Amino acid sequence: MAPRARVRAPELTGLGGWLNTGGKDLTLADLRGRIVILDFWTFCCVNCLHVLDELRELEEKHRDTVVIVGVHSPKFVHEAEHQAVVDAVERYGVHHPVLDDPELTTWKQYAVRAWPTLVVIDPEGYVVAQHAGEGHAHAIETLVGQLETEHAAKGTLRRGDGPYVPPEPVPTELRFPGKALLLPGGTFLVSDTTRHQLVELAADGESVLRRIGTGERGLADGRADRARFSEPQGLAALPDGTVAVADTVNHALRRFDPATGEVTTLAGTGRQWWQGSPAEGPARDIDLSSPWDLAWFDGLLWIAMAGVHQLWTYDLQAGTVRAAAGTTNEGLVDGPADQAWFSQPSGLAASGDRLWVADSESSAVRWVERDGDGFAVRTAVGTGLFDFGHRDGAADQALLQHPLGVTALPDGSVAVADTYNHALRRYDPATGEVSTLATDLREPSDAVLVDRDIVVVESARHRLTRLRLPEEAVRVEAVAHRTQRAATDIAPGTLRLDVVFQAPAGQKLDTRYGPSTRLLVSSTPPGLLAAGEGAGTDLRRELVLAEGVTEGVLHVSAMAASCDDDPANEYPACHVHQQDWGVPVRVTEGGAARLPLVLAGLDEEEPG
Repeated sequence: MAPRARVRAPELTGLGGWLNTGGKDLTLADLRGRIVILDFWTFCCVNCLHVLDELRELEEKHRDTVVIVGVHSPKFVHEAEHQAVVDAVERYGVHHPVLDDPELTTWKQYAVRAWPTLVVIDPEGYVVAQHAGEGHAHAIETLVGQLETEHAAKGTLRRGDGPYVPPEPVPTELRFPGKALLLPGGTFLVSDTTRHQLVELAADGESVLRRIGTGERGLADGRADRARFSEPQGLAALPDGTVAVADTVNHALRRFDPATGEVTTLAGTGRQWWQGSPAEGPARDIDLSSPWDLAWFDGLLWIAMAGVHQLWTYDLQAGTVRAAAGTTNEGLVDGPADQAWFSQPSGLAASGDRLWVADSESSAVRWVERDGDGFAVRTAVGTGLFDFGHRDGAADQALLQHPLGVTALPDGSVAVADTYNHALRRYDPATGEVSTLATDLREPSDAVLVDRDIVVVESARHRLTRLRLPEEAVRVEAVAHRTQRAATDIAPGTLRLDVVFQAPAGQKLDTRYGPSTRLLVSSTPPGLLAAGEGAGTDLRRELVLAEGVTEGVLHVSAMAASCDDDPANEYPACHVHQQDWGVPVRVTEGGAARLPLVLAGLDEEEPG
C-alpha cells in the first residue's frame, strides 16, 4: 500500500493577532524543529476548557520540544471581540501562545468542523494528526514520544525554550469572579475563580474580610489557609449553615464552613466523568464533570453539570449523587427529565416549585418542575444552539446570548445574567415577556438579591456592582445573530453521513461486550430529515432530506471505545472517544452528497 501524501501545514493567520508572545507575531517557520499542537477552541465551550486542562501536563512534560498554540475560533459574536479573548486567556490560565482568529481564517484553512479540535504538526511542518473532541491526551502523548524519537534521529528536532511570554499581572481584589452568595450576616461569599479561592466581602461588596484557599491550583481540604481549589464557580447555602462549592476544574463538590473556615470534600474523585462511568452512587466514589452552579431545591442539592450537559443531585443525608436530568446529548429538548437535552447548563436558582436553569450554549432559560413521581424540563426562552442575540418582547421571539446566571425575584420572575450581551435581563412567567433591566455590564455571570437591590457579579470587571431594580425594563434596540460558522452546502435527496474513526496508535476497538460504537442523529427543525434520525451502532448512515426544507442543523453524537492493544496486559486501559456536532447545512443543487466528520485518529501519514 502506497503511503499517503504528506500535507504541509497551512500558515497561521488571524485578524485579531497574537497573545502571550510579548507582542511578536509567530509563523510556522518560527516553530520549525518543534512539535506543534494547534488547539482550536472557543471560550464558551466547556469541552474546550476540558482540553485546556488535559494539555497542561503534556505541556509541562514536553516543554522543550512541544509548542501548543491556541487558535481561538469564535462561535458567539461576543467571542469575536479581541478584549474578550484577552480576558478568556487570563481567566482560564492559558500558558501558551494564542492566535485570535475572529474571521475563522485558520479554522477554514485546516478544515476544522468542531470545537475543540487538536491538530499535530511535526518538526518539519507537516500535519500528522487531527482529533476532534476531548479525551485525546493519551494518544497525543504517545504520538509526541514517537515524533521526538524519529526527529531526534533525523536531526530535525530543535529543543529549547518556547515562544510563550506571560502577560503582566494586574492587581485587583477579585480576578474574574464567577458566582456570589449572600451570607446570613449580610456579607458576600464570592468564588474568585481565576485565583482559585473563595473571598468573603463586607456588606459594601468591596472590602475583603478573608480569603479561603492558598490561591494555588489544587485539590486539598483543611483550614482556609491550606485548602486548595481549581477555578471554583457555584455556591449554595446548605440547611446546616455550611456552603457547598462547585469546584469546577477539580470536578468536585466542596463544603466550606463559615464558622470554622474548614474546607472538606462532599462529592467527586477529582477525575472527570466519562461515558460508561457510574452516574449514581456514594458521592465520594463517583466522578463528576465540570460542576458549574448549585441550588437547593426539592430537598436536594442540584448541580449544573456543565461538562456533560446534565443536572445531577446530591442527597445530603444519604451522601449520594445521581444524574437527575439530561441524556448527555447537547441540544434543547424538553420533556421528562431523563429524556431532556441541555446545552452546558451553567446557572441555577430555585423559586417555589421551579428550578430555573441558565442553559448557556443554547442561549436559553429553562426550568425543572415536578411531574408526577418524577421531574420534567421546560423552556421559557431560547430555540437552540445557533440562534442568539439581544431582543426583548414575547418569550418565543426574545433572544439571549450565552447566559451564565439566573436569580429568582420576589414577584416570581427571574433575572438573567445575559453574559455575552453584557446585560441583566428579566423573564416574567406571568406575562411571558422578556425585558432588559440593565446594560453596560461586563460579562455578568451571576446576581444576588439584597432587599430591593440586585448585586451583579461583573466577572470581566472583577467586581460586584449594586443596582436598584427598576420599575420598568429599559428597552434596547433588537439585534439577532446566528453562529458565524458557515453552513455546509449539501445536495437534496440522500446524504451519506460518515463518522470517521481510527483507533489511536497502540489501541484497538473494544468489542468484548458487543458493538463499540454508537451514533445518534437528529435535526433542527425536526422536519429537515425524512429518514435517518435515531440511534444505532454503525458510524455510517444514509440520511434522507425532506423536500421543501432548505436549511437547518444536523445534530450528530458519536461514541467509540478503544483499548490498549497489548496482548501481554490482562487488564488494558480503555478509552472512550465522544463528540457532539451541530452542523449548519444548506440544501442546494450541486452541494455535497457526503458529510464526513472526524471523531478521532490519524488523518495523515503516521510518523515513523
